[in-house]
Amino acid sequence: MNNSIGFSKHKSRIIQISAFFLMASLGTIHAQSIKGTIVGKTNGALPGANISIVDADAKAISSLDGDFNLLSPRLGEVNLKVEYLGYETKIFQITIKEGTNDIGYITIAPEEKKNNEKVSDIQQVVISRPNALTQAKAYEIKKNNNAIMEVIAADAIGKLPDRNAAEAVQRVQGVAVARYHGEADQATVRGTPFAWTSALFNGNRLPSANVLGNRSFVLDVIPSELIQFVQVSKAVTPDMDGDAIGGSINFITRTAPAKKTLSVSGAGGYNTYSQNATYNGSIVYGDRFFKNKLGVILSGAIWDRQWGADSFDVTYNTGSSNSVQKNSIGTVMMKRYMGTRKTIGLNGGLEYKFNANNKIYFRGMFNKFDDIRPVYESYVDYTNSRYQYNFRYSHYQTELYGMELGGEHSISKKLNLDWMLSDYQAKYFLDTPPTNVTKGLPIATFRQKITGGFTNLSNDGKRYWGFDSPNGVGGEYLDYSSDIANPNEVMSADKLLLSQLVIAKLDNNERDKIVRLNLKYDVNSNITLKIGAKYREKDRNSTYGYNAVYIPNAALGVPNSPALLALSQLSTDEPPKGTAFLNGMNGNYSSYIMNAPTKDQLFQMYSPAFLQQYGFRDFSSADANATSVYNGEENVFAAYAMAEIKASDKFKIVGGFRNETTRLTLYGSKATKENATSTVISPSTVESNYNAFLPMLHLRYTISPKSNIRFAYTRSFIRPNFGDMSPGSSIDNTTSPNKITRGNPDLKPTFSHNFDLMGEYYFDNIGILSGGVFYKKISDIVFQDTSIMNLSGTDYMVTQAKNLKDSNLLGFEIGINKRFDFLPGFWNGFGVEFNYTYIDSKVDVSRNDAAGALITTDRTSLPNQSKNLFNTILYYESNKVMIRLAGNFRGKSLETINKDLGPQYYIWSDKNFTIDFSASYDISKKLKLFVELNNLSNENLRLYMGDNKKRITSNEWYGSRGQLGIRWQIF
Repeated sequence: MNNSIGFSKHKSRIIQISAFFLMASLGTIHAQSIKGTIVGKTNGALPGANISIVDADAKAISSLDGDFNLLSPRLGEVNLKVEYLGYETKIFQITIKEGTNDIGYITIAPEEKKNNEKVSDIQQVVISRPNALTQAKAYEIKKNNNAIMEVIAADAIGKLPDRNAAEAVQRVQGVAVARYHGEADQATVRGTPFAWTSALFNGNRLPSANVLGNRSFVLDVIPSELIQFVQVSKAVTPDMDGDAIGGSINFITRTAPAKKTLSVSGAGGYNTYSQNATYNGSIVYGDRFFKNKLGVILSGAIWDRQWGADSFDVTYNTGSSNSVQKNSIGTVMMKRYMGTRKTIGLNGGLEYKFNANNKIYFRGMFNKFDDIRPVYESYVDYTNSRYQYNFRYSHYQTELYGMELGGEHSISKKLNLDWMLSDYQAKYFLDTPPTNVTKGLPIATFRQKITGGFTNLSNDGKRYWGFDSPNGVGGEYLDYSSDIANPNEVMSADKLLLSQLVIAKLDNNERDKIVRLNLKYDVNSNITLKIGAKYREKDRNSTYGYNAVYIPNAALGVPNSPALLALSQLSTDEPPKGTAFLNGMNGNYSSYIMNAPTKDQLFQMYSPAFLQQYGFRDFSSADANATSVYNGEENVFAAYAMAEIKASDKFKIVGGFRNETTRLTLYGSKATKENATSTVISPSTVESNYNAFLPMLHLRYTISPKSNIRFAYTRSFIRPNFGDMSPGSSIDNTTSPNKITRGNPDLKPTFSHNFDLMGEYYFDNIGILSGGVFYKKISDIVFQDTSIMNLSGTDYMVTQAKNLKDSNLLGFEIGINKRFDFLPGFWNGFGVEFNYTYIDSKVDVSRNDAAGALITTDRTSLPNQSKNLFNTILYYESNKVMIRLAGNFRGKSLETINKDLGPQYYIWSDKNFTIDFSASYDISKKLKLFVELNNLSNENLRLYMGDNKKRITSNEWYGSRGQLGIRWQIF
């Protein structure tokens, strides 16, 4: 707690400076500067526009809101020039007076054919394909930005069937996403681990309520309709957060438009796996009042969908002392999800321009993600010769809400100030069952003994896949059969006995309060200096692995106990229909589908009356539960200084440094075993204090108005996850084998030296060719070490985060967006967008024996890193029609390292290729009909162990989905 005292002083100083400059700005005399806003005739504010004075060395670039501030070298009449890709160049005369010259909105029109004038390439594109102007907007931001960056505009997001923030960026060159039951929920730049990519909203990291204690925010809670721009920075500048080794993805929410707008959309669809309907809708309203001084934006979106997924999961006896039997099968689990997901997002913003030199703004948002999924799990447990059936009713709730207040002020013609205060909170929680004081995830476990044994076992009595078996028996997983010796000994509701009730508490709450201040000083037309500071105060409360465990006395052999209840004795429902169970495999697995308890029955089983009536005792582990709860605070003070130097008309230098000081304190408990029967729980505090000094240099050389070459050196870092540093541990005893997750308070942050060399060429017809190479030298990588431990005769899968040695990453990327307007007639509406990224990383993993002695060093790739990534889009655009067929490929990636067993026991995620389709037709200038289809390739998710993709650990199928809808631009 005391660590925050010094930081409070920093925060107070920032606020004092901000207040001082705000007061000073009201009475400062201004020299000649030109201010205004660039807007398109039909396309709103235009960011990245080039504004200059003809025959003078005076240039400016418009901001994301279209605003610009241009210093005039003289008074009197000057000719102002505005240039923008896809729009007519506008030159007009204005009279410059002393002080600030506010010229208001400058409207420019798309390129059009003049009388008797030959149509140029870009005019032809704009005339026949007005959608190209969206791409032009993104390219102008990219071309004029100091950072190495990719950009997507809101209207481009709407052209593809991407329903949340993570799916919106999966098309970007070098970006990969993780899918959770068929929907993207995390994104990473250049295939690096997901934690290495910083997800920002309006320039700030959002708080994360990730249940595993990760810093990465789960992006499926944010509807894509609330986003105005997405900026993917591959090499950051000093004025950006430095905890971004892979890069940063900045989601910029909608702001007040330049003119009145109201649009609505609605769609209905279908999910092929659940065989149920989906729907979504959105509304956006914006306007300006009081002579354009007050701007308002309101937007809302809802996406309600039925969904389904089946999964086939396998665990192996990797804890065996026999090297061959490490590949033998411990359990097989067949699982079905059938549920409902609802995403609701609301976004509001206000801005008020007192005058051309002073503006304040307010933004607020609320997002809610409800994930309701009854889960049905059927196990064949070869280790314990039994069936196990788990049923849980999961209603996961994620909320993100907060607000920010900021301002932009011109103190003088050369000095500008912007400031921001924000307060955001993220929550992840469950409030079931209503019948018990403990709230969490209710899981009922039923077990049925297998007495007749199994056939198809190997000669050592173990179950294998055929390629691992000592004598070649066992087949392959797609043809799986339990191989019960007695064919009548099937899983039965009459024989599945209620053996355990668990409530897994999964509550996480994180709140970020941020104050930020930036000062920009234009020394002259060629040199700009920037300094700034940011203070962030983070509070986190987490409960993961806290289990309330109830076991009936009869299961423990207590005399005169109530008999165990069979599943058939409870109130049950028929299982959800949907597609055939595990239809991606070759067998018939319907016998593993049981009539599960109703939701009310499940909740009733946790009531005190039920527990008492049927002889349940509370076997919750006080030790494990105490160590699974922690809370903490993290205070970060960051400051930077940088210079933008225009060395010549073609050469620009951006250099500087950023310094981030981190003070982390976690409060929890640890268990200390005094002897074989006694464990002492004591408070434990983890403190981690470190400083990150981050020098950065960016060079940009403009070869021609259509081409740039860029070089960047940056140093960046990543903070360890909270959950990985927790002083305690958590136990999950509902799985087979049981799982233990341990914290590691000694984790170090990961640092990286990054080098980038990139080039870009812009085609005349609104397209781009880009590519380059990148290299990262990384130290103290954090990975998840997994091993099997036997405690008192029970196997546990133990996971703990650890630091690895140094690593390096080398890669290249190339991308093109080309319209085929050179083809005749109908064919010139086609085009292709393609990008490919190759990444090769190396990291050494020490393998030790039981005594800790080094056996060997294994070389592998970085966790979550795919060697090959590509996106391809074949599109057709005309005046009214737009059609896109998109493919997204992510190569295999390492997911889990078993440090002591070696690469044969690492877990890999297999390659993944999805195909999506979208099309729209403009019924009128304001009304658009659209269709969107996801996962036409019916791709599934596969995890496997070692070097054989058939040694599956999990295979999940989730089908395809689609929708048909309409968008109405009312005004």
